[in-house]
Amino acid sequence: MSLPPGFLDELRTRVTLSQIVGRKVTWDMRKSNMAKGDWWAPCPFHQEKSASFHVDDRKGFYYCFGCHAKGDVLTFVKEAENLPFMEAVESLAREAGMTMPARDPKAAERADHRTQLAQVMEEAVKWFRLQLKTSAAAEARAYIAKRSLSEAAQDRWEIGFAPDQRQALFQSLQQKGHSADLIVESGLCAKADDGSIYDRFRGRIIFPIRDGRGRAISLGGRAMDPNARAKYLNGPETPLFDKGRNLFNQAPAREAAGKGLPLIVAEGYMDVIALSEAGFRATVAPLGTAVTEDQLRLLWRIADEPIIALDGDAAGIRAALRVVDLALPLLEAGKGLRFAVLPAGLDPDDLIKQQGAPAMQKVLDDAQPMVRLLWQRETEGRDFDSPERKAALDKSLRAALARIADPFIRDHYAAEIKDLRADLFGRNRRSQGPAQGFQPRGPFVPRGRFGAPFQPIAPLSSTKQSLLATAPDTAQDSLREAVILAGCINHPHLIPRFESALERLEFHGPGHDVLRNLILYHQTAPDLLATLMAEAPLPTEAALLHPHVRITQALSPKADPVQAEGCLAEALARLQADRAHRLEILDAEDDLGGVADEGLTWRLSKAAEARHTAARGPQDTKGDSVLAPNGVELDRDELDRARKLHDSIDFTRGGRKH
Repeated sequence: MSLPPGFLDELRTRVTLSQIVGRKVTWDMRKSNMAKGDWWAPCPFHQEKSASFHVDDRKGFYYCFGCHAKGDVLTFVKEAENLPFMEAVESLAREAGMTMPARDPKAAERADHRTQLAQVMEEAVKWFRLQLKTSAAAEARAYIAKRSLSEAAQDRWEIGFAPDQRQALFQSLQQKGHSADLIVESGLCAKADDGSIYDRFRGRIIFPIRDGRGRAISLGGRAMDPNARAKYLNGPETPLFDKGRNLFNQAPAREAAGKGLPLIVAEGYMDVIALSEAGFRATVAPLGTAVTEDQLRLLWRIADEPIIALDGDAAGIRAALRVVDLALPLLEAGKGLRFAVLPAGLDPDDLIKQQGAPAMQKVLDDAQPMVRLLWQRETEGRDFDSPERKAALDKSLRAALARIADPFIRDHYAAEIKDLRADLFGRNRRSQGPAQGFQPRGPFVPRGRFGAPFQPIAPLSSTKQSLLATAPDTAQDSLREAVILAGCINHPHLIPRFESALERLEFHGPGHDVLRNLILYHQTAPDLLATLMAEAPLPTEAALLHPHVRITQALSPKADPVQAEGCLAEALARLQADRAHRLEILDAEDDLGGVADEGLTWRLSKAAEARHTAARGPQDTKGDSVLAPNGVELDRDELDRARKLHDSIDFTRGGRKH
């Protein structure tokens, strides 16, 4: 809705800033100068004891010298009460006695009709409040007392009672001059098949439902009869009430969330009341339905990361998973959800009564991000002991991730899922731990299935690792490592193709292990090179500027993808084969101290065979080789070395020949 010129200026002149602010602060009269319109107080936007918040009535502005909050009267109402701009304007206009401009004649007529419905609802709220004090409400008062709600709390929540009579409310409202059609349209009463009108709420404890502006728009009722068809009953959809677009306790929770309290989404009225009375004042609940898309958007307008607090039973978990499915396509940067699951068999009221507010605070502190609940749904209670089951898991996870519209959020979800997947299957690609100041982004800590910190298992013994690191071919290994890393950086689309091999491979070149970890962690980043340069510039530059890398056309960013893939595959194969061969030699030398047989030379010949096969590229010649009985060409030097080792063994005594 557009406002006429000058409307806001007149509004600012009609209200005094210090009067509006004075409702939220206590002025420091020693520092303030009332005559000059100069006011000081502790800031309402952050916790402090000194009076650093300054209001200048003459200029109509405020400023905090602590948190630097500043603005005019409209800004203050928006921030202090967590209101949208137009609602802040309407609130101040009512206070100033100004009429908000109507959109058009029909809109004005509709607004007037809604005002009449709201007046009927307010009359009903007052009537129900009076009925709670009657003798007919003795059982209801006993129930409320059992829930530990004081009279002051009952007044705050405007709790009432609907007597079990067919037309008690209807007759009372008619006596006050409200028409039967208006009463029925408000949802308070309904028409029977015979045309008679009856009260919709009978024999129930009544909870008023108010919108974001504080207007009564409907009612919720809890049945006193355990055999009632519905334990909780909400009013029907009306011109005032859309249950999918409103929340119980919306306005007070919005104001509390604006002051820094976490926004909590509970299941029902009594949960909201119990949490709010225990100090968790920014608590809301959906209105008799599962959380809707409109309610999610409303929650995100109040707070960036609401906490969904659900009972720990099966129904609570199902409700949480429905919220996950609903929220995935709606996620935006900075807008998320966390899930706090209560102990089984307890709702917030029970937990607070039994263990106190600190126990509830701990549940909220332990709230998990939505990605963990998604992972739990796909993995809990299932075994992944076969490739087919693992593939089914991957398929379901890909389908869930595909529903995320924001590509950046989708990438981060994919990275987190990849970490959780590696943890589940016992492979942690960061087994050597972060180095050179690199820390994985986000709060993720690798953990096992039951929450214990994940302990990676070294793939090689420390002795053999040191031998490999100091072997004569270390320079050649470093060159091939640089080729592999440069290929991944310049052609990120190839990383998934070789991810498994990269995870298992040990990198010994300077900074190569750190760079490999970073490449795997950030492989879905929009600009991998820029990300790596920000995280680890020295290892990244060293790999890309390696002389062999610079002269290899297949590694350049503009190289043909097929050639790049072939170059990367060849470098990986050669490096793996060389290391496997050296390990076999080390094992053979260990075996020379005990009883050995001709299997030793067979192992060495097979290692040499694998090494030679990996070394044969499209540019290589056959060279000095020998044809083995199985038709595979073996490197003559390696075979000669194997024969020499074989000849040095005394098979009769199990030791070296002398």
